[in-house]
Amino acid sequence: MQFDHDLQSIQEMRDALQKAKEAQQKYMAFSQEQVDEIVKRVAEAAFAKSLELAKFAVEETRMGIIEHKRMKNDVGSMAVYQSIKNEKTVGIIKEDHANKVVEVAAPFGVIAGIIPTTNPTSTAIFKALISLKTRNGIVFSPHPRAVKCTIAALEICLKAAKEAGAPDGIIGWISKPTMAATTELMKHRDIDLILATGGKDLVRAAYSSGKPAYGVGPGNVPVYVEKSADIAKAMKMIVESKSFDHGTICATEQAMVVDRNVQQLAIRELKKNGAYLLDDQEKVKLEKVISPLPGKLNPTIVGQSALKIAEMAGISVPSDTRILVAEETRVGKDVPFSIEKLSPILALYTADSYHQAKKICLSLLNLGGRGHSLSLHTNDEKVAREFALEMPVSRLMVNTLSSIGAVGATTGLVPSLTLGCGSFGGNITSDNVSAKHLINIKRMAYGNKEVIIPKPGNHPSQTKSDSKENVSEIVEQVLKQVNLAGNVDPKLISEMVNQVLKKYQMN
Repeated sequence: MQFDHDLQSIQEMRDALQKAKEAQQKYMAFSQEQVDEIVKRVAEAAFAKSLELAKFAVEETRMGIIEHKRMKNDVGSMAVYQSIKNEKTVGIIKEDHANKVVEVAAPFGVIAGIIPTTNPTSTAIFKALISLKTRNGIVFSPHPRAVKCTIAALEICLKAAKEAGAPDGIIGWISKPTMAATTELMKHRDIDLILATGGKDLVRAAYSSGKPAYGVGPGNVPVYVEKSADIAKAMKMIVESKSFDHGTICATEQAMVVDRNVQQLAIRELKKNGAYLLDDQEKVKLEKVISPLPGKLNPTIVGQSALKIAEMAGISVPSDTRILVAEETRVGKDVPFSIEKLSPILALYTADSYHQAKKICLSLLNLGGRGHSLSLHTNDEKVAREFALEMPVSRLMVNTLSSIGAVGATTGLVPSLTLGCGSFGGNITSDNVSAKHLINIKRMAYGNKEVIIPKPGNHPSQTKSDSKENVSEIVEQVLKQVNLAGNVDPKLISEMVNQVLKKYQMN
């Protein structure tokens, strides 16, 4: 009897989730030292298979470049490990002796990990590591076009974790993913948190699941080349970044805004580095390939080489072409070059002034990249600071490759394959998501202040001026007693004053 594919997928998900829940309950008892050893062993195992997994990902998804996938796997494994290895995630993680507050880490429970087709193996390794570091279980839903390579990465992680002592089932997955199973996974009562990396519809589903969720928005990243920049160096970086893994990282530059007085120099340097500048007719041909429908990206160009995309558009380009560039003046859903393209295609805008450059960048972000990232090439620190203050982005990379700089490969940002967009992009965090986002922090606070709790007054409507009058009356009474008594014991006067003060405080 042939079972329905959706039903098989849902049942597999439920089985994996039950196993992960049981394993996570056992994992709760592990010490920091045990957890750290498991995480170390998993990172090392994934790093050792980095190239093999890169080849597998390119072969299955038919996207990207093997050497670049390997770099992303390295970031997702060892770079992530190095960034989290010394974090305390078990038991008491911090004590504030001065204020008498103790912080205790507690895991969320079981996490739903959603994996994209663009960065499947690196994202799977990364999410497995940060979940293990925080004593969470995790069940993955791979992208249907990247199932085999994703599971291969997860099998390596689970095997290493078990060999280091982790309970079986702490990492689980759906081998026959369907939207029905993924949706039920996110809504299941045993899921405590969702880590969603993927298309906007899937991220929206994660946020509407009723569960806490970390999702990421689109990255329509502008790169502004300001007149003070080292143009030769900037163009080399932009081409390298834009062609990295054929543009599959969401933080990759999508449109370049350049000051007019350095535009011709910039174009010459782009060409030196393998950029092909389209003429008007070629631009029209490519527009139809980028976006057959207004605002909709053609998925067949995602992660493909410039040569293949040019061939799809019927354009002849040199064999050493790395990116395709077209000059543009407009921004909008009906302007294919202005949307996020996830491929080695770059729009080129020319700004007549610094203020116009900012306006173009903001328009591009508002079209579909708010909260994500912006890239800047400048030697003017004032310009960099002003952009940081004014642009609605969560990360701004200066004088580096935006694609891998955003994930922490060429910058001091936290290594991560899930980049939050903050409230600008409808996300709960603007951070590069890491282990610290997967723990609850309980706080134990000791009393360290003495306070006097006012007793209910006889005159609740009494005003401040009334209180002052009452105090004055009490003082007059004390003075009368002193005058009547003549020589009065100082202790008696002190006691009378204290009585006045107490009554004043109660008022």
